Amino acid sequence: MTTDSPSLNIHGAPVRPAHTRIPADIGCALDYERHAAHHIEAMAWRHIQGGADQNLTLAHNRAALDALRLLPRPLASLRSGHTRLTLLGQAFEHPLLLAPVAYQGLAHPEGEIASVRAAMALRAGYIASTLSSHTLEDIAAAAQAAARELGYGAPLWFQLYSQPAREHTLALLRRAEAAGYQAIVWTVDASIKRSGFALPPSVEAANLRGYPAMQHTPQAIGGAVLLGTPLADAAPALEDLEWLRAQTRLPLIVKGVLSPRVAAEAVARGADALVVSNHGGRVMDGVPAPIEVLPAIRAAVPAAPLLLDSGIRWGTDAAKALALGASAVLIGRPQLHALAVAGVQGVAHLLLTLRSELELALAQLGCARLEQLTPEAVWDESSKK
Repeated sequence: MTTDSPSLNIHGAPVRPAHTRIPADIGCALDYERHAAHHIEAMAWRHIQGGADQNLTLAHNRAALDALRLLPRPLASLRSGHTRLTLLGQAFEHPLLLAPVAYQGLAHPEGEIASVRAAMALRAGYIASTLSSHTLEDIAAAAQAAARELGYGAPLWFQLYSQPAREHTLALLRRAEAAGYQAIVWTVDASIKRSGFALPPSVEAANLRGYPAMQHTPQAIGGAVLLGTPLADAAPALEDLEWLRAQTRLPLIVKGVLSPRVAAEAVARGADALVVSNHGGRVMDGVPAPIEVLPAIRAAVPAAPLLLDSGIRWGTDAAKALALGASAVLIGRPQLHALAVAGVQGVAHLLLTLRSELELALAQLGCARLEQLTPEAVWDESSKK
């Protein structure tokens, strides 16, 4: 009798199941990343961790955040402090949201179900991906059940990828509305990208069962390589934004903006908010980090809520983004790391850790509330005397 070979991690050892308790040596998001390498199959790990081409953008996202310095302000009153905010008419307990990360079943069998339960427990906004390994209906049901059990919850949003046919895009939108999602996050920067990763049989894009398969990578057709092919022709455009805006009354957030000009155009055409993002460095190499373009985008759209992702690993990262004009930040890869290590408990602990780090930073910066964070909290080298 033969048995299947065990899945191996990048260390060449069998993949470890998730812990039932949080390992004692975990104190920050990077500790989860270190542990997670032992809990995820090697090819899946490379897919999760990888960026585009030379990984320059992936590395630069961190370098740009690390290069910024925060300026403490002692002797400020911290009385009656809190981290509450309102985004698009919705109440959030703090500005840390879980980003729409695809295929969370690669990290843990419960995938998005565990992540959304953790988000509700820690009062963190949750954004479910079109490419979730559980259906958007099941994710919403898990969030609502958790909120009933806890007696509280947090906003639940749905991330939408446009499908090859508008009728299927509209079907996803209507399903999200029916399931109780409170906003639509339309991703516009990842319709064309390189990806050689094949999902294992145990993981699928559950929301797209029965839909035509989406193509993201170029395939030469005749004399064309990319431009002039159906893939390029179907890339999201401003007219698609206007169409989508007309289809729903839910708040519409456009994700994947780095250009101030595009930001202004998107808001003019109906976007209620933007996510300043380079897709975690996964789509194009050699582009700016979101934190670098954030001030210019804030100047271009002074009234629009801005969220930021790509590289957030510490509460101080969130403080830097908030000081420079973001309303909130999204946590991407770290939620997969925490999920792989300790399931729902891991994601909840990650969120608690990041919130604790953020509140410590706020206290050191003399800010009792988020609105007190201004660009003055970030040290400007040019101001040195």
